[in-house]
Amino acid sequence: MPISPSEIVEGSSVTLTCSSDANPPVQSYTWFKKLDKEALAAVMTSLRMPPTASLVLLLFVSGAAAQNGWGVTYNPTSICAVKGSTVTMSCSYTHPSGYSVTKAFWTKQLPIQNGVELPDLLDDPDYRGRVQYLGDKQHNTTLSLQNVTEKDQIKYYFRFLTHDRNGKWTGAGGVDLKVTGLQVEVPERVMEGRNITLTCNTTCSLTVRPTFTWYRDGRRLSSSTEQLHLQPVSREHAGRYHCSAQDQNSTEVTLNVTYGPKNLSVSISPSGEIVEGSSVTLTCISDADPPVNCTWFKGTSLVVKGETYTLKVSSVDSGG
Repeated sequence: MPISPSEIVEGSSVTLTCSSDANPPVQSYTWFKKLDKEALAAVMTSLRMPPTASLVLLLFVSGAAAQNGWGVTYNPTSICAVKGSTVTMSCSYTHPSGYSVTKAFWTKQLPIQNGVELPDLLDDPDYRGRVQYLGDKQHNTTLSLQNVTEKDQIKYYFRFLTHDRNGKWTGAGGVDLKVTGLQVEVPERVMEGRNITLTCNTTCSLTVRPTFTWYRDGRRLSSSTEQLHLQPVSREHAGRYHCSAQDQNSTEVTLNVTYGPKNLSVSISPSGEIVEGSSVTLTCISDADPPVNCTWFKGTSLVVKGETYTLKVSSVDSGG
């Protein structure tokens, strides 16, 4: 650890620079004053301050080994969870022999400011009734957080205190929590006979792979993954779809299936015997989406376009 300048006069300033050989490169450094485990500065490669006391550098790297017997290792270091679900954050921690832990807790704030102790999540009104600490609480601990929301998206840190007022430690790096909703991705309109896939999307990659459930018009479907394959799609597949995971539902989306005309027929009104000189209405009937545009012909001559055609009957019209 280089010190600049090398010769120090009392009252002058010095700069300590931390360098390390690591792959991947170290992203975060934390500086400590000897015998006091409270952080002086974080995410810095250099620390500049007057030499009022000797300093020792303790390097915090998320998931790294303990330094001088003090350490916290998070596993995992990032979590993506579905809104409304329960997440668990775990870590192991160590301290030198001769220290006894008096309090171990999770917090969402770093660093300590004005000497005020970091707040315990158990005492935070926003987390009341949703937080539980599990584990042996001596070397392993787990934070269970229920009914997570977007407001819970933040980094969480583990901290423990010992019987020695200088024996305190906060695990740098923390656990980064991301919370996502569910959203179905569906084409706006699809032609019957094509192969399509509906996807239940999240904004981040879920840490715990859940079982997905699909619904069409409120009826449960057989797929249990984040994708629903309709191969080939038919008009019976048209409807409102939503997906569900960890007891959370996406909003509904509509799948429209288009198809060409089928069962084309013509109705005559009035029906029955028709008197020459009277009017009749011919109606084009078909099953199609979108609806067909009918074109009427007399012989080979186009007479009108539209769903209906009204004409006066003469002897030349007999037999159609």
